[in-house]
Amino acid sequence: MDETLRAQIQTYLSHLDGLIRRGRQVCETLSADPSTGSVIAATRSWQEDCGITVNQLSGGSKAHWLARSFSEAFLLRSASGLAAEAALPTEIVERLIGVLEQAVESLTGMDDTSSANKQSSALPEAPPPRRFEFVHNPELRPIVEQAFTDGQRALEQADYRTAMLTSCGILEAIVTDALEHKGLSALVASGAPAEKISDWSFETRITVAERAGLIRGGCARLPAVARGYRDQPDPGGHNGTNTTVTERDARQTGQVLRVIMRDLDPGR
Repeated sequence: MDETLRAQIQTYLSHLDGLIRRGRQVCETLSADPSTGSVIAATRSWQEDCGITVNQLSGGSKAHWLARSFSEAFLLRSASGLAAEAALPTEIVERLIGVLEQAVESLTGMDDTSSANKQSSALPEAPPPRRFEFVHNPELRPIVEQAFTDGQRALEQADYRTAMLTSCGILEAIVTDALEHKGLSALVASGAPAEKISDWSFETRITVAERAGLIRGGCARLPAVARGYRDQPDPGGHNGTNTTVTERDARQTGQVLRVIMRDLDPGR
């Protein structure tokens, strides 16, 4: 098997394994408390991530067996086999986990003799990322895109500290980019500090961006540990204060990041 294809398969398998583990956690939480808003939001976020992965693996084709299995997981079948109504949330999660497991089995079963034929349909190249096209500094775009991917991987691997620190770093980078594009003189005219933007604290950058109308109030949901992320040790455990970062902290910070991305790119 071609080494590039092998590496691609291993990347997908690792990603699918993370989604499956996360799905089982979602299922347990839903079973215990299905009506809480945060639980519902976490379930939807997981389902969206599953949909993105399925779309990549199926080459964007809704006719692909994996895409069809994903869509059918949301439907409850009647005795005649017709779609009758929506299935229960926990049942949907369990079905989606089954779909992900089918994808794992399919990828694992790809052998040397058939891989060339399957590469174009069962495992297409993922489309180029376009999440950060709104960033004005072209040199920053690939950096934050790679960081976003790394942060997602850290979250799937339950490395919540790294996931949160990465989300905060991206958040500060894209807010700073928007502030610099606006221009210091225009920001100062609206009450911003006169010193260089690079000297501003994380909190100051958020506050000024909100006052300038660049972003809305989504950062109000940032956990306290995220607001003080500059004082956290780096992923290697060096420097800073070793405050516990929970899964909730990491996921909520990631959600805030996505909100701010939408603010800075309304056309997303």
